[in-house]
Amino acid sequence: MAKKISSQYTEDWLPVEGIRNGMIICSNKQKVTGVKIAPRNIFILDAQAQDNILISLKNFYNMIDFEFWLVVADRPVDISVYMSQLQLLYNDTQSPAIRKIILQDIEKGNSFMSNNIVDTEYYILFRDANEDVLQKRIRLLINGLAGCGLNASQVSNDDLRIVLENFLNGGVSTEFGTVMPS
Repeated sequence: MAKKISSQYTEDWLPVEGIRNGMIICSNKQKVTGVKIAPRNIFILDAQAQDNILISLKNFYNMIDFEFWLVVADRPVDISVYMSQLQLLYNDTQSPAIRKIILQDIEKGNSFMSNNIVDTEYYILFRDANEDVLQKRIRLLINGLAGCGLNASQVSNDDLRIVLENFLNGGVSTEFGTVMPS
């Protein structure tokens, strides 16, 4: 008989015990991890280079012999430190021409902050109970993506929290912290 969950909190019915060492630990002892892929604009390359990258990616995806998920997540951009530095620079600058340029940067930064600008991040996630298998797959993906001209690294705990928050909140940013505790 299925266990009825009556909690009003999403965290109480998710099969997630926690996030540690770049892995989501599930209640069934499976672990979810993966790689984060650095974005690359291939459309600034010539047509032949674009075709080569796309063919390499097709071959890369066809060689993956395990279940995986391609995930795109938006992460809020925090430029408050940069904005503070610009303001200090503006206050310390005497030249009217340079002050005008800095003021334009401040205005552009304020526009970004008021429009909730986000970075789009790309992930390949997968699961398994065996940590050796997970590490082998991470190396396989990182090396395969490098062969396609893309940089990738193992996901961090923070990356996984962002992915979960995007999934649980429909991409809407929250102000009260992360969905999952450390």
